[in-house]
Amino acid sequence: MAGLPIYIHAPKFYVDSYGVGLASLGAVLAALRLIDVIQDPALGWLSQRLARHRGAAVAAAAALMALSMIGLFAVPPPIPPVWWFALTLTGLFSAFSFLTITFYAQGVLRGAAMGERGHVRLAAWRETGALVGVCVASVAPVALITLGPSPFALFAAGFAALAALAVAAMAREWRAAAGPAPDGLSVLGDVVRDRPARRLLLIALINATPVAVTSTLFLFFVESRLEAPGWEGPLLLLFFAAAAASAPAWGLAARRIGPRRALMAGMALAIVTFAFAATLGPGDVAAFALICIASGAAVGADLTLLPALFAARMARIAPQAAAGFGLWSLVSKASLALAALTLLPILDAVGFRPGTDNPSAAIVTLTWLYAVVPCGLKLAALVLLARAPQIEGGELG
Repeated sequence: MAGLPIYIHAPKFYVDSYGVGLASLGAVLAALRLIDVIQDPALGWLSQRLARHRGAAVAAAAALMALSMIGLFAVPPPIPPVWWFALTLTGLFSAFSFLTITFYAQGVLRGAAMGERGHVRLAAWRETGALVGVCVASVAPVALITLGPSPFALFAAGFAALAALAVAAMAREWRAAAGPAPDGLSVLGDVVRDRPARRLLLIALINATPVAVTSTLFLFFVESRLEAPGWEGPLLLLFFAAAAASAPAWGLAARRIGPRRALMAGMALAIVTFAFAATLGPGDVAAFALICIASGAAVGADLTLLPALFAARMARIAPQAAAGFGLWSLVSKASLALAALTLLPILDAVGFRPGTDNPSAAIVTLTWLYAVVPCGLKLAALVLLARAPQIEGGELG
């Protein structure tokens, strides 16, 4: 609940409530994303060093995340609002990244103890929870309007309560993390030197980039290509709901036909949906809704199966290590930064202006960037995976 939806809600909240300029908020978000990418390997090292005290570390990170959420939405800024925005988001996203890396690392230990395909079964539950959280956080502030004049404050309070409940419910889980913590730099070296791990990181980077591209351009595509302003929210929710609903199905498919084949099927589905999106024009909202469902289902495969394959590999080369997942998190976020740094300048260069009548060349460029470029990237990821080592028993051979 503390990830992607905050990028959607927080800027508008600070514009509406405190009159902060969009340019200032955009600069803060860009700086935070850069910090987020750089700090992930360090957070992986920290998580690894705190393995013997993982329960306390998780509780502290959850507390920081909850307090930052309350500060962001429920506390009037005691300093200039843009600086309060930056401070609270720094705490929120740092804690979120630490917890994400720690959960992936814990999954190596837990998945290995769950027997054959344990990593896939665990990933299906974990990623379903993550996607349900995204859906709930996307709609909760709007739904809470009926309960009072401060829906975002209610959302922050509910988030803090859920965080406390989660810490209490998971208290016994972290005992599995006991053991000597390996040196973080040594683990990073092991990952970089391991050919299957390197290949998985490369596949993850190329495979995540199409999603980063479509996420960056989604609002522009709906508004300017489909000419359907106001449909962005429902279509986004449909996308995330489809991803959440599909995650258990992909886990089941992986147990029956193997993670590699199941993931390749998900990639093929994504290629078909991207190609179909390239044919849409003004008013094709119903057709695009079907694309959101299909592409959401394809993303469910990515989020469930790729981390499971990487966890299986980590279980073989560094089962006690969290530092490797710092690299995994860095790769995932680098695709978002890469998309933002390349796509928006291209659109600007061809004269695209959101919310206005754009020349046909700009709309064609938007369509190619949104639909055709992701097809090529996804195809490249599919070819790399097809040439990857065979997966047997949930592990890379």
